[in-house]
Amino acid sequence: MKKIIVLTGNPLSTQSLYGQSGRIRFMKTNARERKEHYQFEAREQWREKPLEGNVKLDIWLYFGDRRKRDYDNFGKLMNDALTNIVWHDDSQVNDARIRLSYDKKNPRIEITIL
Repeated sequence: MKKIIVLTGNPLSTQSLYGQSGRIRFMKTNARERKEHYQFEAREQWREKPLEGNVKLDIWLYFGDRRKRDYDNFGKLMNDALTNIVWHDDSQVNDARIRLSYDKKNPRIEITIL
């Protein structure tokens, strides 16, 4: 099976997802809204039941600008958003290739489930 899911918008880094007030850590409003947006898009594109067993992914992160970024800061929100839609738990992802690119007009995440 080979299936592509496209999540639109500039990928958000893990550092930008959470805020803290005293001892309480919370997901920021923009991150929560983006997660809900990703979930909506995923449900529109993934009509099957969540996958069982191990999952292998090929991920392209397309950013709207050319700033330098670390590839490992961008999986959290995407993985959490696809939980219970594409897979039951993101711990099922046991193999993932992540690549970064640039598309000023159409920033997005393209996920190929292999």
